[in-house]
Amino acid sequence: MVWIYVLLVVLAGTLIPLQAGINATLRLSAGHPVLAAITNFSVGWAVLVSYALATRVTLPSAAQLSKAPWWSWIGGMMGACLVLAGVTLSHRLGAATFVALIIVGQLSSSVLLDHFGLVGFEQHSANPMRLLGVALLGLGAYLIRTH
Repeated sequence: MVWIYVLLVVLAGTLIPLQAGINATLRLSAGHPVLAAITNFSVGWAVLVSYALATRVTLPSAAQLSKAPWWSWIGGMMGACLVLAGVTLSHRLGAATFVALIIVGQLSSSVLLDHFGLVGFEQHSANPMRLLGVALLGLGAYLIRTH
């Protein structure tokens, strides 16, 4: 069963460069990077609301929502930063460099999140092999950018 999750995550990962390129192209028509990002989130919002309505997702109560930690509310802001970076930088850097750098950032922060057991992740110490993996990805990003 785990292999299905792995496949789904890999497939989701293929959307990152595609989304960045599509949004960067939309920026040319929208006239401003922020307008392209707003369009991206508006379409995403409409899709998610349609799905929630079609599947009759029940809304949580205000009491349930108030129990969420303060930091759980900033995920949308982080997504906006990622989309805006894609809109403004992906065509300038190229798909491979853009995604390589995104992955270096993702893995670097993931090792820290795991090491300290932050935001609900189980604690896994940063060891020399994990750090080597981050360094090798950084080297890979460098090679992709320079060759």
